[in-house]
Amino acid sequence: MPGRKIRLTSGSSLIIIGTSLTNVPSKTIKVSTASKTKSHHHASRSAKASTATTVIHNDRENLSTIFSNKSKSSGDRRGIDDNHERGPTNSPFDLIEHSISGLGVLSSLPKPDSFDALQIGSDRLRTIIAALHCNIIVRKEDLVRNLDYAANVLEAVHQDEARRLMEEDDGALSEIEPDSVPNEVRDWLAMTFTRSMSTIKRRPSDKPKFKSVAQAIRAGIMVDRYLRRLSIDIKFKTINEWTFDVFSVNEFTNGQCLRYVGFELMQRYNLPNKLHISINALQNFLEQMESGYSKHRNPYHNLIHAADVLQTTYQIIYNSGLMNWLNDHELFAMFIAAIIHDFEHTGTSNNFHIQSRSDTALIYNDRAVLENHHVSAAFRLMRIDDYNILSEFSSDEFKNFRHLVIEMVLATDMSSHFTQLKTMKSLLSMPENIEKSKALALILHSADISHPGKPWTMHHAWTELLMEEYFKQGEKEKELGLPCSPLCDRDNTLVAESQIGFIQYIVEPSFVVMGDMLEKILKSFAAPDSELPSPSIPPKSAVSCSSPSLSPKSSNASNRHRDDQLENGRERKPSSMTTPIPRPTTVRRPWIEYLKENRERWIREADEEKRRRELKAIEEES
Repeated sequence: MPGRKIRLTSGSSLIIIGTSLTNVPSKTIKVSTASKTKSHHHASRSAKASTATTVIHNDRENLSTIFSNKSKSSGDRRGIDDNHERGPTNSPFDLIEHSISGLGVLSSLPKPDSFDALQIGSDRLRTIIAALHCNIIVRKEDLVRNLDYAANVLEAVHQDEARRLMEEDDGALSEIEPDSVPNEVRDWLAMTFTRSMSTIKRRPSDKPKFKSVAQAIRAGIMVDRYLRRLSIDIKFKTINEWTFDVFSVNEFTNGQCLRYVGFELMQRYNLPNKLHISINALQNFLEQMESGYSKHRNPYHNLIHAADVLQTTYQIIYNSGLMNWLNDHELFAMFIAAIIHDFEHTGTSNNFHIQSRSDTALIYNDRAVLENHHVSAAFRLMRIDDYNILSEFSSDEFKNFRHLVIEMVLATDMSSHFTQLKTMKSLLSMPENIEKSKALALILHSADISHPGKPWTMHHAWTELLMEEYFKQGEKEKELGLPCSPLCDRDNTLVAESQIGFIQYIVEPSFVVMGDMLEKILKSFAAPDSELPSPSIPPKSAVSCSSPSLSPKSSNASNRHRDDQLENGRERKPSSMTTPIPRPTTVRRPWIEYLKENRERWIREADEEKRRRELKAIEEES
């Protein structure tokens, strides 16, 4: 092919290749090594130039195939045939040469892993293919640099696609250490559920990366969580019942019953949404509560006890219909007080702290030592952003919330038991309404000592755990040279006798007073539903459903006019859409039967203990 020079003017636009190059500076490109050159604008085409045109005609079909994809991808509707019809001045050779001139410019190219790099890399590859097809010379340096750029683009695309296939929505699993999954489990998951090992053999010393099996592990965890959630839902169907088995729930939740019960109750009443509580903060708070309850590894005062007290507290206010007496903030304070009431318990009594002169006793001046610590530690935790469940509370809301929680938790101090009962008995004899903080405090205190009012299997299990904790304290007291506290001597304590006295003189009187208090409160607001404020009472008893998001106004309105009313812990439908339903003024007291049965059981146990001691004494004398 004879040598020739083609001048590209500033108005040229390369559309057939797919890259629009407007305002290109005028330049001359040498396209062959012939010794002679002719000016495009000052001479007519020679016979050899006509030969080049003939080559274009012969190769038009091939060039159209090369350019078609680029024309489509760039959104241009014109093809090589259209360009040829416009005349020889805009021949494919001209356009290819024009595009080749841009191959030397790489400084302004996007990064290979960017989206635009895909189109530009494809454009440049097709330009090179077209140039090679038409025997147009491309500088070796430009050719190598552009091929390298296109290879980097393809590599980035491959990596991105592989990442998408193997790491899609990894979540927290991508942060788990590989060693946390056994090698054989990792290999099986990768071999069975991923693409990485199905066709590729690896050296025995190599381990598949954890990310390559993240999807498989995640799928397995999802199935496990579904089955576990199903089992938990079955257990939570009895959360409204007095006989709710917290031990069983703790087993199903792998020792995390406090967070499950706490979150379940919060969601039932839509409290996170209505009080603008961050779900993440609430979850973090509940997890930290479990951590604090596990700090000293107590047999009794642990997260299971906290979950039990929380559910019992809820059951009392649910069963009695006291929900209608509380607003959302008060209900939330009730739940939180139950959750934190033994937070970071040391497994020893207040008296032990006082006698041993512990730092905690010195901080709180020997007054409600542990109870003060529970509240203080919990509120200190809530000052941290990740655990701050009160961040959206106003100053007044925070003040009232804190007042209620402090009153309720401090009332769990056993040294104030008789004073608390005496005060409540006095209030019951007066016509005035009972103060909410005092009523809620008695409910929490009663729930804290309620296990003798539960079925024997649960009560007996709690008794054994409590006595073990007492005995451990007794051992610490002996090590410190302190006198052994009552019920803390492993060798001499009469368990059955202690429980008979506990039921007869502590638990039973407390529940009698509490039951009378609940009935007085119910009578004080026995009025049509439309006249009563109400928290977000769940519309159905299904435990797996959470209430929809409602504004405070709409939620209160819906609660005031709800069709399903609760009577003694059960749902009942209105007999008429216009006839108000009278509220019950009596409270079902399921604990009475269990207190009686358990007391009789302990009496029999005490008789057996007495006989065993007498036989032992006879054997020792002989």
